[in-house]
Amino acid sequence: MAKSRVQFICQNCGSVHNRWAGKCDSCGEWNTLVEEGTAGGIGSGPASMRNARKGRAVTLTSLSGEIEDAPRIASGIGELDRATGGGFVRGSALLVGGDPGIGKSTLLTQAAAALARKGHRVVYVSGEEAVAQIRLRAQRLGAADTPVELAAETNVEDILATIAEGRRPDLLILDSIQTLWTDLADSAPGTVTQVRASAQAMIRYAKSTGAAIVLVGHVTKEGQIAGPRVVEHMVDAVLYFEGEGGHHYRILRTVKNRFGPTDEIGVFEMSDKGLREVANPSELFLGERHAKAPGAAVFAGMEGTRPVLVEIQALVAPSPLGTPRRAVVGWDSARLSMILAVLEAHCGVRFAQNDVYLNVAGGYRISEPAADLAVAAALVSSLTGLALPADCVYFGEISLSGAVRPVAHAQQRLKEAEKLGFGQAVLPAGSGDVAGSIATRSFQPDALADLVARIAGTKRGHEAD
Repeated sequence: MAKSRVQFICQNCGSVHNRWAGKCDSCGEWNTLVEEGTAGGIGSGPASMRNARKGRAVTLTSLSGEIEDAPRIASGIGELDRATGGGFVRGSALLVGGDPGIGKSTLLTQAAAALARKGHRVVYVSGEEAVAQIRLRAQRLGAADTPVELAAETNVEDILATIAEGRRPDLLILDSIQTLWTDLADSAPGTVTQVRASAQAMIRYAKSTGAAIVLVGHVTKEGQIAGPRVVEHMVDAVLYFEGEGGHHYRILRTVKNRFGPTDEIGVFEMSDKGLREVANPSELFLGERHAKAPGAAVFAGMEGTRPVLVEIQALVAPSPLGTPRRAVVGWDSARLSMILAVLEAHCGVRFAQNDVYLNVAGGYRISEPAADLAVAAALVSSLTGLALPADCVYFGEISLSGAVRPVAHAQQRLKEAEKLGFGQAVLPAGSGDVAGSIATRSFQPDALADLVARIAGTKRGHEAD
């Protein structure tokens, strides 16, 4: 018989240690190692090798052959279907993470009700709420009359036995994966071992039956889904539900999708009746824009295949400190430092004696480098006190040499700007075919200083104080 052994597993990162320590060597967290016993698996000794099951041969095939599109279940919620790539794929596992109270359960309740109205069997299993609490939410959302099947259970074996009765569910929602536990793991619910084993059991059920499952995951203070990262590798799609507490909009962002594009977003607006779809997010982010204020530039960005226009606000003010402040909200602070250095080195615009504050309006977060040109325009506008044209958008990447490099999807960005009434666009030369009614001003790769001079109304190379 295989001899059992003891391991210590970090509850923050999932790394395995042979002995206990106060600090995890992998993630650096303190007091996160928990003792867990294992019944000698592969590699634990000669006895396990003698008792190992003999493998069976599998059929090998070639890369060529017919390809069938994965069958999908459209929820009818357009923004959710956009983020998932067209709907829930049968036999797939989807992981949804987000901050507490952001609206994960609300979104999934609305999706469950929408599918149940179409005749699909939907099972909603909650390990955090009682059935009465789920019914209260459904009444608030106007979904109490839908045939969604509810259960409050945390044991994996009991859940599988329950859903095995009757017709196979088309969609199974488990809220949340951190509350599930299985008899196969001898540890407390929420530990790394239980989360991994429970996720494996539910994903195995989805693959064998063709039911689509949605796992809800908690997030850590760093914004990552809690538990072992192996769960994100096991599932077919990972979505993050994002939003700021002071704003009423929510963004469903796709970071992994085996059946569709990544970096897609779905935009929702939170209300007392639940989440409402926002078909045109650009209008939402530009709704309260002050057109004549200096230091504001409109950036034409891309989120997956969707163009989004958002306002970038900059404030440059004289600093009484020896080391001026640099504060950024919604953008990379290291990239702001790079843009400031390029403007000083190649354009003669000095910020050394000024505090610099940068904000992306509406609590939106930008990750693509195409926002460099809009940030530079907003900084120069605030420094000189001159407002930029109200009907102009900016996009382009700035390199350390001062060159303005072209970015992808220029045509889609310009179409979105034209749809919202913008008549001008500043973009780098070489951005491809940008034919349209919107007037474009293209700059050569080394013409960043010319752009700064036009904004400031000064000659090339003049120092702005």
